[in-house]
Amino acid sequence: MISTNDFKTGISVEIDGDAYVIVDFQHVKPGKGSAFVRTKMRNSRTGAVIERTFNAGEKLEPAHLDRREMEYLYNDGDFFVCMDTENYEQVQVTETQMGDNTKFLKENMLLSILMFKGEIIGVDLPGQVELEVIDTEPGIKGDTASGGNKPATLETGAVIRVPFFINVGDRIRVNTKTSEYIERC
Repeated sequence: MISTNDFKTGISVEIDGDAYVIVDFQHVKPGKGSAFVRTKMRNSRTGAVIERTFNAGEKLEPAHLDRREMEYLYNDGDFFVCMDTENYEQVQVTETQMGDNTKFLKENMLLSILMFKGEIIGVDLPGQVELEVIDTEPGIKGDTASGGNKPATLETGAVIRVPFFINVGDRIRVNTKTSEYIERC
């Protein structure tokens, strides 16, 4: 059991059969009355953020989330098909479950699939990926690394800002959390 006194951002708790991740919390000790904890929690299944207040010291059940490493195989139009790297079982992930991760998704990429009670509730990409630039304005002699940036389309279809010296065909490393250019490979 997790006490409200032990709340931290990112902890998962189970409420009414659903997993919730604590996004924000605040311990409040009013001058009159007992202390309480005001929280903002995101439903792991639906993504909805709710606000809820608990009495100080109230105990909640921890949500037992299972994280499994899987390999992304292909997109069949409606689903993203992934394969468990341990038992080679294939699962179908919906676009809703995949979220914003599709813009950096590449075949044969290893993903971390988050499951709650056997149901997929989220997908995490690696922290950075290496992708090829397929469209951008050509670099001009004299462009420097610190001189600014321009839009570039990557092989997955994502458009990010890159330095002026990056050209079509260059391989670059991209941060998947912030969608920012890291370096040329």
